[in-house]
Amino acid sequence: MTTKAYAALLRGINVSGHKKVPMAELRALLTELGHGDVRTYLQSGNAVFTSAPGDEKALAAQLEQAVEKHFGFGVDVLVRDHAYLKAVVDTCPFPAASLEGRQLHVTYFSEPVTASRLAPLDAARYLPEEFRLGDRALYLYTPDGLGRSKLAETLAKSGPADGVIATTRNWNTVTKLVELTQARPA
Repeated sequence: MTTKAYAALLRGINVSGHKKVPMAELRALLTELGHGDVRTYLQSGNAVFTSAPGDEKALAAQLEQAVEKHFGFGVDVLVRDHAYLKAVVDTCPFPAASLEGRQLHVTYFSEPVTASRLAPLDAARYLPEEFRLGDRALYLYTPDGLGRSKLAETLAKSGPADGVIATTRNWNTVTKLVELTQARPA
């Protein structure tokens, strides 16, 4: 059977003691759902797995339902395949190689977000912080880190659009997910 590598990005788990999802239990849950080569990265809701090629939205919905049934609370999940994750890295509009991982972030969206949605934001007001839109992604450059970013705070308050799920990862995690979903020799 042909399989494809995916990353599942769980939004808002294991933050300040809320929505606790132990990674061992998440791995077991993904395995129970029939996925293979299941691994997790960090404690912040990053899992990689292989599965028959399929619809990313259906895979995300399956995991959301399983998490709610197992843990008793809802969690938004985005699933992306290796090709998409690699394209996000390859098309980064910022000089990623010359930045620290804490300075560059990607917010993944469940749906495309148009530039017009963010047009009311006075981007010049936040310089040297900057953002650029990509394919279902927003690249965010925060020279002093995300925790001190006024631009990130404003973007989070304005939200991408009604019904759009958004979850952010730092550049180190973005590139690690590409590495973890890359095909490995058998």
